[in-house]
Amino acid sequence: MSTWITKAVIPAAGLGTRFLPATKAMPKEMLPVVDKPAIQYVVEEAVAAGLSDVLMVTGRNKNALENHFDRMTELESLLEKKGDATRLAKVRESNELADVHYVRQGDPRGLGHAVLRARMHVGEEPFAVLLGDDIIDARDPLLSRMLSESGKRNASIVALMEVDPGSIHMYGAAAIETTDDPDVVRITGLVEKPSQADAPSNLAIIGRYVLRPEVFDVLEHTAPGKGNEIQLTDALQEMAVDVEGTGGVFGVIFRGRRYDTGDRLDYIKAIVQLAVERDDLGPELRPWLSEFVSTLNPEHPEQPVP
Repeated sequence: MSTWITKAVIPAAGLGTRFLPATKAMPKEMLPVVDKPAIQYVVEEAVAAGLSDVLMVTGRNKNALENHFDRMTELESLLEKKGDATRLAKVRESNELADVHYVRQGDPRGLGHAVLRARMHVGEEPFAVLLGDDIIDARDPLLSRMLSESGKRNASIVALMEVDPGSIHMYGAAAIETTDDPDVVRITGLVEKPSQADAPSNLAIIGRYVLRPEVFDVLEHTAPGKGNEIQLTDALQEMAVDVEGTGGVFGVIFRGRRYDTGDRLDYIKAIVQLAVERDDLGPELRPWLSEFVSTLNPEHPEQPVP
């Protein structure tokens, strides 16, 4: 548990274009993963690590986020009258999780710009950033380890994961030096979405950061980079080099279960992976999946076996 960092920032201003038309009128963060919106998993992770003060950086048409983490007295009253204590507890859970605040990003100018919008709320304190596309399994705590390393090293920390070298172009990639701990590395450089040939390693940045407040000063003068957006990776690259002024940047290598909900196929995989392990769904879902797969034609999976 963290006793010295209490604030989490969750950027949630993206348009979710990969999920159109589903996200035409609904925020992508509200897409359900089994029976909870993806964003709730992320808030629960922050709270489990001791971060009770959550700031969401939102944009237009994101009112559903605020509604989800607010009370719905009419629904609660109806469930109370019906004596449905189980569903009532689930409804109340989201609005009792944390002290949730909101700020608009305005123009979609990149992740670095979204983080910069949190400056007034965060002040001169270290803080965590959690991206809603990545769900980290609660059985494999990552954020609490990152908070501990940040306090121990007085540095900013990013989460890293080994990926297939052919996929590194979809991530920020880290150049590293080893430390005495095999799962903690010093970051000497970062490259946003490099080609496989230009990548310094196959260690990819995933959506968890613990940042010292110096990041705000760096972001203020960070020029637009990849995609003409202000990239958080570019600011962290500068901080990695300026160890004396910013404390440097370290990486925690995560080897646990991560569910990517930012891609349609991976989103479906995440739902299946989480559902099969639930006590209320898994016992019926697992044999059904096995039976369904057995009916597929191995030469043409889209066609049933004749």
